[in-house]
Amino acid sequence: MDKRALENKIVDVLKTCYDPEIPVDIYELGLIYEIKISDEGEADILMTLTSPNCPVAESLPRDVEDKVAFLKELTAVRVTITFEPTWTKDMMSEEAQLELGFM
Repeated sequence: MDKRALENKIVDVLKTCYDPEIPVDIYELGLIYEIKISDEGEADILMTLTSPNCPVAESLPRDVEDKVAFLKELTAVRVTITFEPTWTKDMMSEEAQLELGFM
């Protein structure tokens, strides 16, 4: 299994997931902190939300898990939410900052 290629596929899927209030995907927003892939094909995704009070706090992680689980190379997907470190707009890619008018 080529973990680098599989991680790239996961990132491609993550770029199809959006916080409904922000027109930028969650990857470019900087909400994905870590992607780990085990030798058995299990993916662990550590992510955050823009705020602990985010209206999609329950549905967004489930959406991410469901979409990534469609990759046939994976045997399991787990999404874990953390608020450490706290998300800030500085975590966004330059592309996202441009899109949202922060640059």
